[in-house]
Amino acid sequence: MKIRLLLPAAIALVTAGCISISLFPQPGPLHEKTVQGTAADKILMIDVSGIIAEKPGSGGGFGPSEDIVARVKEELTMAAEDAQIKALLLRINSPGGTVTASDVLHHELSAFKARRKMPVVAVIMDVGASGGYYVASAADRIVAHPTSVTGSVGVIMLRVNAEGLLQKIGVEAGAIKSGSKKDIGSPFRPMSEEEREIFQAMINGFQTRFLEVVTKSRSGLTPDRLKLIADGRVFTGPQAVQLGLADQTGYLDDGIAAAKQLAGVADARVVIYARPGAYKHNIYSESSGPGTLEALARLDVMGLVRGGTPQFLYLWMP
Repeated sequence: MKIRLLLPAAIALVTAGCISISLFPQPGPLHEKTVQGTAADKILMIDVSGIIAEKPGSGGGFGPSEDIVARVKEELTMAAEDAQIKALLLRINSPGGTVTASDVLHHELSAFKARRKMPVVAVIMDVGASGGYYVASAADRIVAHPTSVTGSVGVIMLRVNAEGLLQKIGVEAGAIKSGSKKDIGSPFRPMSEEEREIFQAMINGFQTRFLEVVTKSRSGLTPDRLKLIADGRVFTGPQAVQLGLADQTGYLDDGIAAAKQLAGVADARVVIYARPGAYKHNIYSESSGPGTLEALARLDVMGLVRGGTPQFLYLWMP
């Protein structure tokens, strides 16, 4: 009897160290869900929410959130194989992100639109600022909520200066380098005026690209007119319409109606692509993990400045 009792216990002890249970399992492939309507033709709604960056951010303490650039690319790849999809609807709720990630999203959306000859409508929810607006400018029509915040056309560079902190704790940091500018932007020493001018020239270049992308996409906006409002300030939805940054104020249903009109279809159901287990029951269902947009943005911004590396951002930072 003792042997029979001890044997299972021994097996359990030996195998206990061989079993690994992940608290945050890898996400499964995307699958289609209908969130509104029953028609055969489809409008694909794609979410652009939170900080736009090519790396997973914090999921508010519930595991990492998805790489937004990779996810949107995955959605576009799936959509390219579905002839029933007649239009894209971008649901934007983002203060922006890194310069490159914002530009990549705009490029991918523009390329998809050109290949599929498909209209794209952007609906700005709470926030569609800086890089969020940069992405929205890929759309054929921009609908801004009456209470949304948009604009913030501009570039910002984040840099941490830890020199004073190191002095307080008695730590000295140095670098052996091949050239005088090799450690430009280092958080361990002051920035010279010449180095500041180098970074300013880069920022000016990124700003010029921002203006070019927006004016190319927005036929009613000339470069000179855009420059007058491209000092980083934000606008309400109605102000954005008056300035030519958006086409109309409205709600998601208005964006859906615009997508149908541009696609030339009488009716269409709205679909999204979601991971297994995601509960998406209507057009307003949340796009990502737990937590509000504000919480996600704050956590992800901290990630952007981690390590002291200078970051060039199309980001509204109130």
